Amino acid sequence: MLMNTPVHGPAKLWRLTAIAAGLLAAGCAFAYTAGWIGGPKLSPQRIIDTFEAQAGHHPGYRKNHAKGLCVTGYFESSGLAAPLSSARVFEQARVPVIGRFAIGGANPATPDTGVPVRSMALQFATDDGQLWRTGMNNPPVLAIGTPEAFYQQVLAMTPDPATGKPDPARMQAFFAEHPESSAFRQWAASYKPSDSFASTQYHSINAFRLIDRQGKEQPVRWQVEPQTPYSALPAQVSDTLFLQHDLAQRLSQGPLRWTLRLVLAEPGDPLEDPSKPWPAQRRSIDAGTLVINAVDAPEQGACRDLNFDPLILPTGIQAIADPILAARSAAYSESFNRRSRESLNTGVRP
Repeated sequence: MLMNTPVHGPAKLWRLTAIAAGLLAAGCAFAYTAGWIGGPKLSPQRIIDTFEAQAGHHPGYRKNHAKGLCVTGYFESSGLAAPLSSARVFEQARVPVIGRFAIGGANPATPDTGVPVRSMALQFATDDGQLWRTGMNNPPVLAIGTPEAFYQQVLAMTPDPATGKPDPARMQAFFAEHPESSAFRQWAASYKPSDSFASTQYHSINAFRLIDRQGKEQPVRWQVEPQTPYSALPAQVSDTLFLQHDLAQRLSQGPLRWTLRLVLAEPGDPLEDPSKPWPAQRRSIDAGTLVINAVDAPEQGACRDLNFDPLILPTGIQAIADPILAARSAAYSESFNRRSRESLNTGVRP
């Protein structure tokens, strides 16, 4: 069981803060659309303005997870998930996939290893014309699970003008006041980054419902588990494009693979709170193999104009009434609308 582990030492606190900051945009738009803070003065537009004010305006880039690269590949279904969902993706032998690997944060000039948060976003396009988009992160849970707590986290992470970073004392107080963050804090304290996007595990964080052909529902969370063996990230990395160069080099030698695993909820498991983990012994299903076989280019290629909205779902997969999930969709939409009107500055480099 995950315990309410305290944060000790400045190094651990900064690491925890960096991971939380990389995930912060998950709820940014919901605060306004739900009408629970600030009235009309606090809008999704204003929140994105704040991100850009802190990280700089980078035309044409995503407003969070700004630094990434496009990839392509396919998904090979195992057929084992087909009894639980009518989604064609779990039946079709091979489904084309467009994807994107990225690091957290709003600055595309950040060194690849300068941010602990890594993400994988995917679009599955099945032969019945339906799409499934999912955005996943390496942390399995969020630090918070309610809009009120989210707003307190936003306040706690306001940069100190003197340092440009969150005040450690304020962050320490926030985590102390929010015991629901214990699972996230324990994960962050034990997290040991790998040396590659290819050997990183990614999680849906939010829960969804699978719907079978008879209308029966099965709540799930999913994760993609690397088939590339783990190797620790070196202590010192000078290459600011380390993860991107590593991925391209690995793919030049052959495809990379992950297992798509569906974790099945049982009665009583929290479905609408992404800060709460499910018991480790929950049954899971190997739904198939994700194969990535090509890199396009950083911020260019097939993924460039895709909004990886997690609410773009095929028949057979449904959203759960999780306010953070709704927030992610709204935030992605605002980011997409902005960058679609901008010209990408491909000269940005760390």
